[in-house]
Amino acid sequence: MRHIHETSLRLTWLNVAAIGLLLTATLKIMANATISPALPALEASFTGVPNAAYLTRFLVAAPSLTVILVAPVAGLLADRIGKGGLLISGVVLFVLAGSAGAYLPDLQSILISRFALGAAVALTMTAQVALVGDLFDGPRRNAFLGWQTVAINFSGLIFIGLAGILAGVSPRLPFLVYLLPVLLLPFLARIRQQERKVAAAESEKSRGHETGAARSWLGSAAAICGLTMSTVMLFFLMPSQIPFYLLESGFEPASGTAVTLGVLMLSGGTTAMLFKRASEMFGLAVVFAAGFATMAAGFAVIVSYPVWTLILPGAALIGAGYSFVQPGFFVLALKVAPGNRRGSVSGLVTTAMFAGQVISPLLFTAWLQQSGFRPVFLAAAGLFAVLALGAFAVMLFNPSRNAEA
Repeated sequence: MRHIHETSLRLTWLNVAAIGLLLTATLKIMANATISPALPALEASFTGVPNAAYLTRFLVAAPSLTVILVAPVAGLLADRIGKGGLLISGVVLFVLAGSAGAYLPDLQSILISRFALGAAVALTMTAQVALVGDLFDGPRRNAFLGWQTVAINFSGLIFIGLAGILAGVSPRLPFLVYLLPVLLLPFLARIRQQERKVAAAESEKSRGHETGAARSWLGSAAAICGLTMSTVMLFFLMPSQIPFYLLESGFEPASGTAVTLGVLMLSGGTTAMLFKRASEMFGLAVVFAAGFATMAAGFAVIVSYPVWTLILPGAALIGAGYSFVQPGFFVLALKVAPGNRRGSVSGLVTTAMFAGQVISPLLFTAWLQQSGFRPVFLAAAGLFAVLALGAFAVMLFNPSRNAEA
């Protein structure tokens, strides 16, 4: 079944619905990263507040905790009440909750708004991924998910840069960046129209397969979520621990982290452009094997010796590898779930991603403090190497599965 009609068989990025979905995907990185440059000045403006240092730092992590709780519910709502309306509601809540930090009077109320922002992220991400499954299929879906990773990486550079400029004027101004998604609403209205066109046909198709699919998709989805959470947990060593590695190695952590993560995002954004072509030419198992192997090499290179000529190439390898596997998770999830369960599977994968972000510092910080960076980063390299071998084994022993992906 073709979800995009023959009359609109043009480049995906020229489709209005695709533009709206692509830009909505960037809210994921806007949610957490935008206020990071303002944190020191924001903390200084609340010096009289008890636990201000802790609460200020928690402003970045707070949305992720809410996403973990809300995303599964958002997935069920998407399947029952529709994805387009849920997406619009999420974007409106994102704008209101995100920008609230610019004018709320105290740190506690700002923290509450950050929890609300997490609920908005859960709604938007879950509905957005499910709509990608509804509106695109086959190579077009793979192409879109690859370009989505490109958009997320490059928009992260833009949002952080803009927030850095605004933070230099006032620590409250970066919260105004969250007003930008208002511009998405006209695009999202078109998405609702597109969704209605395919809803009836998708419902008819799902009805015939619902009984058999219901018995099988949850197990496959659970495996995909486990792989997603494990990958994100290891990958998140970079944004959560690289500042401390640079500090221990004698580098200035603030500017050094900005450069290192900038290289990671640039590399990831560039490499993600190749996802569609690589998955079509070699199959998804090969893409996963290449992505995991590249991340393994990146972590090994970074801790081989603390010099920029190794740290930056290592970061580039990790960004490139992750940009290959991240869209693959959504490709697999949308493939295993029946059409009337795409919201549910999107919510589960979203939960797995953010759970990996939250678990990573909790799991690795104590180990890092006890053993140092080299054993932990090499262990991450080893685990990624194992995952690469597993994906390679799928390619060798189940070539039909690789070809289908």
